[in-house]
Amino acid sequence: MLSWLAEQRIQEAMRNGEFADLPGHGKPLELEDLSGVPEELRMSFKIMKNAGILPEELTLRAECVTLEELLAACRNSGNANSSEQKSLESKLSLKRLRLQQLLRERGLENSSIFTEYGDQIRQRLSGQE
Repeated sequence: MLSWLAEQRIQEAMRNGEFADLPGHGKPLELEDLSGVPEELRMSFKIMKNAGILPEELTLRAECVTLEELLAACRNSGNANSSEQKSLESKLSLKRLRLQQLLRERGLENSSIFTEYGDQIRQRLSGQE
């Protein structure tokens, strides 16, 4: 009964043009693909994403990818600054250690699903989709 009433109200609002000026009107919906996120983490990730907050492990993974790209650029350039390269390597090591610690604390260290998700993030961030 309740769903029928809700549907009637929606139909009436559509006839009255109440949805005509909504943002995104006439555009396709952007559906999120959360298939790579472990099921038990999906709701918390969605809530955090909507709040503009990323889990620390995702932030760390993104920072690692950035540092890896900077290191690769240093190594590929003919005039690589040795102290800069060592600084980047040190930062990358610290980020990786923190990431391993977080994964261990959360019981995700050996999770194949989380590892797969991490690989997908790495590919997306490095443009290898």
